[in-house]
Amino acid sequence: MTQGGKAHTGDPRAGVALSKDGLPEWLDPVVRAAETVQPVQLSRFLPPENGAGRQSAVLILFGEGEQGQELLLMERAGSLRSHAGQPSFPGGALDPEDGDPKADGPLRAALREAEEETGLDPAGVQLFGVLPRLYIPVSHFVVTPVLGWWREPSPVGVVDPNETARVFTVPVADLTNPANRATAVHPSGHRGPAFLVESTLVWGFTAGVIDRLLHYAGWERSWDREKLVPLDWRS
Repeated sequence: MTQGGKAHTGDPRAGVALSKDGLPEWLDPVVRAAETVQPVQLSRFLPPENGAGRQSAVLILFGEGEQGQELLLMERAGSLRSHAGQPSFPGGALDPEDGDPKADGPLRAALREAEEETGLDPAGVQLFGVLPRLYIPVSHFVVTPVLGWWREPSPVGVVDPNETARVFTVPVADLTNPANRATAVHPSGHRGPAFLVESTLVWGFTAGVIDRLLHYAGWERSWDREKLVPLDWRS
């Protein structure tokens, strides 16, 4: 249950809730963006109207570290069937015990998956918003991005090497730095935003969401969209 702004997931049937109480002022633009952004402003890939797709959720967790404001990311194991080796937000498919996908199921799933993948303590996370549901065609996931504030940071790291290669944080300042931005070019010809940070290339769904969040939060700085980074054919 949510108590004093903390989300607890010890009981999978326990309720979780959104709260904006006590958030740092620097997150105000993100809160406003979450409240006003429309699905088509985030992605051209939206959930199928027929309801198809596997319901899932990701945790977009903002914190404050030694280098200031930051985001928690992880790198998926190279042996996975889908999105192998890609940096991503913690997250995954909803389990039946997570509850209603149209209610608080995605909130519970985002916290549960983040705990399973990175070892973070959900008790230190305050969920404060959700973005419109998006679609990942290659894996048929319907994704609910859940926004969180890492009120009380806890140690994180790889829990299961079969699922996760590494867990890391990225300073927001690095994500907004034009020198770290590029356009990723997939062998299919598709182009999308990318970030060269923490010795890796963040691209695909994760980079797209970060790109739109920076834009609608007013944090985006002008960058060279003609700086191209070709992706490996196996991507």
